[in-house]
Amino acid sequence: MEIPSVSSFLDYYRRIRGRTMHIAGCIPPEHIEWTYQPAKFTLGDLLRHIAALERYMFCENFCGRPSSYPGHGKSLADGYDNILGYMRQTHNESLGLIASLGDDDLRRKCRTPAGIEISTWKWMRAMVEHEIHHRGQIFIYLGMLGVANPPLYGLTEEEVLERSRPARGQAST
Repeated sequence: MEIPSVSSFLDYYRRIRGRTMHIAGCIPPEHIEWTYQPAKFTLGDLLRHIAALERYMFCENFCGRPSSYPGHGKSLADGYDNILGYMRQTHNESLGLIASLGDDDLRRKCRTPAGIEISTWKWMRAMVEHEIHHRGQIFIYLGMLGVANPPLYGLTEEEVLERSRPARGQAST
């Protein structure tokens, strides 16, 4: 996916974050710092990480500055409401920084923390992939906790199967 304009990216990215926030809203507040194993990301860590990397790594790099990623610890935001507030705050800051770019800036190279020069639009795409990756982890964590995950796109897999016709030569399960 190539990103042709800042405005089209902003529209797309707002929808991506909306789906992430929808899933974040399914986390039981009493489990915000739950993890499946010691020394692994908690649900709160995942949310703080998504927010902090978006604002302090990706957006700094988009603007031609080095990463200032502060980590994902509780010092950024502690407690369910504070974590969701931190996500909203950093996202709004990020949207403002992205909106300040011109369409020509998308083709300009930016430097990643690894020292790699990459087109800004490709680094924006990586930011979306990063968020979706961690959103998938949140889905898995919620499943481990027995929390039902809402469908992101309107139907569950079972509902899609029920409404589908088997492909020629395949039997339905």
